[in-house]
Amino acid sequence: MTEIPDKLYFKIGEVSKLADVAPHVLRYWETEFSDIKPKRANSKQRLYRREDVELILVIKDLLHDQGYTISGAKKLIGDAEDIASLASPVETHEVSERLITVKEELLALKKLLNRDPS
Repeated sequence: MTEIPDKLYFKIGEVSKLADVAPHVLRYWETEFSDIKPKRANSKQRLYRREDVELILVIKDLLHDQGYTISGAKKLIGDAEDIASLASPVETHEVSERLITVKEELLALKKLLNRDPS
């Protein structure tokens, strides 16, 4: 999981590096996801809050890692109680991988136990 520095505001370049997406992608996501609302400095520079960065990381995970479409991600975000609940699929994936490993080990053990001792 990406570590977000303890700051009040982030410039678009910083968010771009944190999320590993180009700045134009962030600007596009602003048009698609109404919950991303960066403030504007007097210089018209976008200033993202921590909540914006967290949401952007979730959106990136949904779109790039889990294969959701923009509309699918919008629906999932709209239906979610909070952003933290959307971040859990990564943990769920890790748990699934562990369960698969345990299953494989149990099947190997079963095979050993079922061998004919003669």
